[in-house]
Amino acid sequence: MYHLHLSATDLFNILIDTHFKFYILMIQRKFNKTKVLIIDDQPLAQSYMKQSLESIGFRDLICAERAQTALRLCQNNKFDLILCSFNLGKDKDGYHLYEELKNKKLVKRTTGFIFISAETSSALVHSVIELQPDDFLAKPFSQKELSIRIEKLLNRKTTLAQIYDFIDVENYSKALKTIQAKLAAAKISHYTPILLRLKGELLLKLSRFAEAKEFFKSVLNIQKFTWAKIGLVESLIANSEFKLAHSLLGSMLERAETRLVAYDLLSKLELQLKNYDNAQDYLVGATQMAPRNINRQHSLVNIARLNHDYEHNYAANRNILKFAKNSIHDNPNIYLNVARAGVDYALTTDHAELVTRLTRQSSECLNELKMQFPDADTQEQLDILHARIHYLKDEREKALALISQLDSFDDQIRSIDDALDKAKALHELGFHYKASILFEKINAHCLKYKLDDSTLIAYVSQERQERDEIKHGPRELNNNAVEQYQKGQFPKAIETFSQAFRVMPKNASIALNLLQSMINAAPGGESLNSALIEKCKKAIEAEKLDTEQQQRFDKLKEQLSSTYKL
Repeated sequence: MYHLHLSATDLFNILIDTHFKFYILMIQRKFNKTKVLIIDDQPLAQSYMKQSLESIGFRDLICAERAQTALRLCQNNKFDLILCSFNLGKDKDGYHLYEELKNKKLVKRTTGFIFISAETSSALVHSVIELQPDDFLAKPFSQKELSIRIEKLLNRKTTLAQIYDFIDVENYSKALKTIQAKLAAAKISHYTPILLRLKGELLLKLSRFAEAKEFFKSVLNIQKFTWAKIGLVESLIANSEFKLAHSLLGSMLERAETRLVAYDLLSKLELQLKNYDNAQDYLVGATQMAPRNINRQHSLVNIARLNHDYEHNYAANRNILKFAKNSIHDNPNIYLNVARAGVDYALTTDHAELVTRLTRQSSECLNELKMQFPDADTQEQLDILHARIHYLKDEREKALALISQLDSFDDQIRSIDDALDKAKALHELGFHYKASILFEKINAHCLKYKLDDSTLIAYVSQERQERDEIKHGPRELNNNAVEQYQKGQFPKAIETFSQAFRVMPKNASIALNLLQSMINAAPGGESLNSALIEKCKKAIEAEKLDTEQQQRFDKLKEQLSSTYKL
């Protein structure tokens, strides 16, 4: 008789293997009718995934190599589980695909969605966080890990299916009542944190902000869930309790895992307080962490325009174009907006090389538009932009020839961006009355349709007012002011430079000229506008000056310090 001697380690491994085999048998019985879609453009990876799922009991498996194929399959089938590679190289990538599936409501909340990727860069992780899939699997992973993750996910989807169905049809009140009932059922206490999180989200969706605030505070008294802290801040902002919200966000900003959402919430808070510069700074931080979020890039465009920050406006529009290709956001307007932002930027800078580059890039963008959307009805928009580019290149006659053929009294505002660009072109070429009428129509359109974007409405109102009060374009303003200064007409120069600085508050050259004009016009320091001086100094100090500019600024600061005591 032979005796088998096993070490403790060997015995443990046998027990684990036996347990896992039993576990697999349970999954096979439970999920053999689960309908699964595998999306991967690599045949080997697709085959491996299929074999792994078959080995743990899944039988109803469909594969797709392309995002467009996956979209069609989701239109015609209801899948219980979707496994999607984040990097799909042939058309849309996984990010674009999942965004479109959610936007078109082709995946329900009862469907489990898992991203799979070998890349785990911070930009990708933040992109995944933004889209909120159910799970993320980093390659390589074991069959055991895959099966455990899937079982856990599908169990949750099945148990909470009724709640998810109510949320899908936006019946938030019934979803909330169902959650309350399930929270009272001890047998599903394992899902209590998920149910609590869903409850908080629904209270916010139902605009029950006071109740939401107390709910999140009560959760945080039990356990410091990150989602509860975020929900509390959202409630505080909605209740206009900005001081406490700002304090909580300060600590969230210091932690890597909450920095992105803190940037977003801080920008919303500052927007409500109309602190537009601060709001832009936070939005810039968020877009740098997660540049794929097109809606956030649009928010940055609107606030940068409101702040007369032509550089960030241009950069954000270029990012939209870069990340929107092949997505639901891809359309002719994003090409037009890059060119528009390029012209706006070129008209407000005095760097010749930058003007040349911006002009070339704007023209290239319009050529790309024609190639990507050859059948798009964009001829009027292209004519307006080409007219502005001719104006930028001092080709006034060519610009007038293009703009004069347009009907500037068309009553219908089809696109705010199109109408704004047309009004700008009319103003730049001296058709001030026509421009004023069009700006009034744009403003009336915004009020009539009650646009949700308060920043865009503020920008439209600002453009209307500035164009009515300042008849010259940025280039003419600066040239006229320099001429007035050289003639010793300091009061006129100050007025003209002030107008230029109003529309170009980040232009260090104009700020220097305005500062020098104010000092020369007020010998002894009498009647100096100290607030305007501080704005000029701030603008100058924020820019990198050349040697001559730095010497001028140092001399002016010395005069301010010794003579005017400012």
